[in-house]
Amino acid sequence: MNQFLGAENEGDHNRSGPSELDGSATDRHDLLSWLLADQQDMSAVEAFSQVQSSGQTGDEHHYSQLLPATPPQPGQQYAFEVDLDRCSGCKACVTACHSLNGLDEQETWRDVGLLLGGSSTNPVMQHVTTACHHCLEPACMTACPVDAYEKNPVTGIVKHLDDQCFGCQYCTLACPYNVPKYHSARGIVRKCDMCSDRLADGEAPACVQACPHEAISIQLVETEQVIEDSETAHFLPGAPDPQLTLPTTHYKTSRVLPRNTLPADYHSVNPQHPHWPLIIMLVLTQLSVGAFAVGVVFEHLMPSLSLESFRQFHATNALLVGLIALGASTMHLGRPQYAFRAVIGLRHSWLSREIVAFGLFAGTAFAYAAACWLAPDARWLPVLGILVSITGGFGLFCSVMIYVFTKREFWNFLPTFLKFTLTAILLGAAATLASLIGCTLISWEPLFTSSEELAGKSMLRVIIITGTVKLLLEFSLFRHLLFRHETPLKRSARLMIGPLQRSTIARFTLGLLGVVVVPLALLDGWGTEAINSASVIGGALLLFLACICGELLERYQFFSACAAPRMPGPADP
Repeated sequence: MNQFLGAENEGDHNRSGPSELDGSATDRHDLLSWLLADQQDMSAVEAFSQVQSSGQTGDEHHYSQLLPATPPQPGQQYAFEVDLDRCSGCKACVTACHSLNGLDEQETWRDVGLLLGGSSTNPVMQHVTTACHHCLEPACMTACPVDAYEKNPVTGIVKHLDDQCFGCQYCTLACPYNVPKYHSARGIVRKCDMCSDRLADGEAPACVQACPHEAISIQLVETEQVIEDSETAHFLPGAPDPQLTLPTTHYKTSRVLPRNTLPADYHSVNPQHPHWPLIIMLVLTQLSVGAFAVGVVFEHLMPSLSLESFRQFHATNALLVGLIALGASTMHLGRPQYAFRAVIGLRHSWLSREIVAFGLFAGTAFAYAAACWLAPDARWLPVLGILVSITGGFGLFCSVMIYVFTKREFWNFLPTFLKFTLTAILLGAAATLASLIGCTLISWEPLFTSSEELAGKSMLRVIIITGTVKLLLEFSLFRHLLFRHETPLKRSARLMIGPLQRSTIARFTLGLLGVVVVPLALLDGWGTEAINSASVIGGALLLFLACICGELLERYQFFSACAAPRMPGPADP
């Protein structure tokens, strides 16, 4: 019956009545002619009844019109084509996709959004159906560390290999169109595959066959044409830049949409998923890397008498923190038993490179910590400490690139690199200071000398300078609130003073406490005879906890406040 609904819909689009009535004979004649012509149009039910009576159903021929006549040739691939003039937002495509693919209740591979624009006297509302765009350069496939995506070299369809996926969810961050959907019960990501099995048998995908208005079809597109079209940055109003992944879906309309047409939820701000295992992993790995690096730098300030004990105590603590961080990262996987697969995508995935880099860091850190106990006088020990810092630094750089790869403005290279690096230096200095005090307190010998006093004061100054710069960097985001244009960074700032207001206040309160108030107080009372005082020990502990909690909150906002362009928002409130 869909063909008749589509025919009726087409008749509605082409039907037009008299523009105005002034009582003249000509106008009355035009009106009468229009009414007589309108009576000749059959409804979908009447058309369906007529065809059934004649015995000519013609479903196969009808649906074949919505598919290419020939398979893709070299330089071509399959793509969705959506006729916006026909889309009514009925969500029949969503229901059909859901039923045919056996999706769970809250799972969808196709969504219907809404565009709004125009003026109060001439408003425009346009429904938009969206699914996977089967891009020429799919970010999901490049980002995946286990090669759970493949792009068919003939059809161009991007398929997800469920059995290969271990649920890291990186593709959900990398795809700018919110296509891959994480299924928490299954522990994997799933997405639209254009009903490739049906296409292989010459059948239309579920969404194509279900649409009562024939708004969706499968077409062949020239890959070179897709690349050329992306240069105009014209895809959908408010949608991500098509040059990011070169999406192949073609949205067509005979109308000219108003220039102010935007997604219905364009101005809404909603916190994103915080990914707590990643928050813990990032903060603690940066603490561990920073602790080793700062410790190596400050070793020349330590007297030989206390250097051996300091290395043993500090290296052991930094190693334990790093191992806890790597353990926490597996909690983010939907299927952690397959974590060993993460190295498969080493050639193209920054996540794979990060895992390998931190694996090397953990190995060299373990060797360094063991050597501090087994061969404390070895001359090569400082060299091994530098190697630990280098491998940790590479792991930190890979962490930065994981988020830079997503092309989200909030995760641009420079601010992300500065945030991660400053966190490593800040927490590394705080951890080194804590190790210095702890080593002094548990030692059998009175190790605290003027050298320790110098090292302690130097680290306090590093904490003050590094922490202050980092707080100013984070605070600079709020300048975007002064801009009239609604940018992703402005939405991030709105999130931080809106839904995330409490965490924002807590983050800056703890930041000021940990990097300004307490360090300045400790500098005042720091001395060779004050190390064993309860005030210095308590102050150092408060400083360390305030810095840790402050950085955890900063990383929480790093994920939750990351606003980015997306496909048209929901049609329902």
